[in-house]
Amino acid sequence: MRAVIVAAAVAFLISLFGTPIAIKVFSALKAGQPIRSIGPQTHLGKRGTPTMGGVAFILATVFAYVAGHVALTTLPDRQIAQERPTMTALVLLGLLVFCGAVGFLDDFLKVRKRNSDGLSAKGKLLGQLLAGIGFGIAALYFPSTNGETVASEKISFIRDVSWLDVGKVGAVMVFVFVIMAMSNGVNLTDGLDGLATGASILVLGAYSLIGFWQYRHWCGDDDYRLTSQLTQEHCYQVRDPLEIAMIAAAAAAALVGFLWWNTSPARIFMGDAGALGLGGLIGGLAVATRTTLLSVIIGGLFVIITMSLVIQVISFRTTGKRVFRMSPLHHHFELAGWSEVNIVVRFWIIAGICAAIGLGLFYSDHLAVMG
Repeated sequence: MRAVIVAAAVAFLISLFGTPIAIKVFSALKAGQPIRSIGPQTHLGKRGTPTMGGVAFILATVFAYVAGHVALTTLPDRQIAQERPTMTALVLLGLLVFCGAVGFLDDFLKVRKRNSDGLSAKGKLLGQLLAGIGFGIAALYFPSTNGETVASEKISFIRDVSWLDVGKVGAVMVFVFVIMAMSNGVNLTDGLDGLATGASILVLGAYSLIGFWQYRHWCGDDDYRLTSQLTQEHCYQVRDPLEIAMIAAAAAAALVGFLWWNTSPARIFMGDAGALGLGGLIGGLAVATRTTLLSVIIGGLFVIITMSLVIQVISFRTTGKRVFRMSPLHHHFELAGWSEVNIVVRFWIIAGICAAIGLGLFYSDHLAVMG
């Protein structure tokens, strides 16, 4: 628990006091966010607000992990404490950084061209695909000394579903899909001041709780299993759950610090650097905690917003009519006359409800197994 608290505290402080530095740097570099003319007209007043703010909370999360890992190595239980960063940490932080790098390149090109046409859609998807394949292989083909891998060959809901065994190659494909879907989901949600930031805080907070709960009931803790007389069906077969909790908590806390500056009216935007990085991390957390299908509920707001775009495109291409005034969904409500703050707060409520339902399902499974 100490390592989780240390990581969260360090991440919050670095992000809170580091984001103003990022604002000054990106403002001096004239890295202002280009605004599409076809979007809501109220967004035109945001032109010139510095973007690429995701760099601030990504760096804060990485530095916080180092601080938390230092605290982790001082734990008396040497079986749980580890001298080196684990493969789980390398996969999760790698997804955060490399997916963020793809987004940073997109942001950079937008700023350089002075328009909203950054990296092409194919280019972004290719970058996400490469990140997914690379870290998917690391997650499936590099087991720990006890044979546990970061990801599983089985598709999971709250735990691995035994009859959904897709093999290693299939599992890498699932890994790639989850990373790409979640990255683009968070990216589509990042359209209003603080919307994606607040929603991601709730999702990451849920995963920090899941990770810590799995750590407290971990199959890898021999002392716990012996004293509690639990079988493999009762405990959680995951790898490095405490590090999962630590990274999720650090990222959530870093976003809280960033939200201070990103809430309406935003002083800085996270940009694709932040949105794609966060989506990659959340997708990685879903796979690492063996809650792949449950992530559809925990990250329900991202799914809803993504589906609004899918429905809009399908409807327009097949019937020539639009279901929404504009997609993604938050822009529909803007054109319907809702204020930006109202939309953001109400969507945060939806995100919180989704995360709470996901946590409820997770805990109810634990009660059912223990019962």
